[in-house]
Amino acid sequence: MANLELPTPPTFENIEEERRHRQQRLAAAFRLFARYGFDEGVAGHITVRDPEFPDCFWVNPFGMYYGQIRVSDLLLVDHKGEVVKGNKPVNTAAFAIHSRIHQALPDMNAAAHAHSLHGKTWSTLGRLLDPLTQDACAFYEDHALFDDYTGLVLDTQEGDRIAATLGENKAIILRNHGLLTVGHSVDEAAWWFVAMDRCCHAQLMAEAAGKPLLIKPETARFTHSQIGSPLIGWFSFQSLYDMIVSQEPDLLE
Repeated sequence: MANLELPTPPTFENIEEERRHRQQRLAAAFRLFARYGFDEGVAGHITVRDPEFPDCFWVNPFGMYYGQIRVSDLLLVDHKGEVVKGNKPVNTAAFAIHSRIHQALPDMNAAAHAHSLHGKTWSTLGRLLDPLTQDACAFYEDHALFDDYTGLVLDTQEGDRIAATLGENKAIILRNHGLLTVGHSVDEAAWWFVAMDRCCHAQLMAEAAGKPLLIKPETARFTHSQIGSPLIGWFSFQSLYDMIVSQEPDLLE
């Protein structure tokens, strides 16, 4: 895939156009997470940095079902955790985690975290994913383990610790909690989450069935170079975006 001529992320005429694009991608990501069953009551959040105010990010309202979120429902939250735009409450954990990730990683504009079934199940093992499949190689030497569960993340100091452990990786397994992925765009962060949850599912099934064979490190590393780039992450989301918008166009409202 690395040698193919792929489309590239769009450029924008002005800030408003770019903001609207990010909001539409964010709303679509929530609809897709609902479609994949990543919702778990009020848990989980996806955020994207505002293009004009980099210390602010857009996020889902606390307690709103992913499958009903529209662009007009999104909240703009500042670095203090205060809602700048919107009239609904913000999830304290969303602020505590995402604000610190956005601050620590200025090049990463989006982050996704949810209590998906297979992701949280895998997280209880306190292990990184193995390179069992081609798809899993996208995360080879490119994800981290936060090996210290202390309850709900309501303190920004805990968010700082998660961000520090994440480092320059695209994803992190939060032990006894779930998965978190980041990207230069919502598209990228959301796709890596979808892909990582499926890799967790695949490894859980493989280990339940027997003793799976690992891909050799040099092959896994090479495969990562083919399928683990930010461009591949962004591109992989595009067909999902087109599908969900065609089926649920009200998300753009």
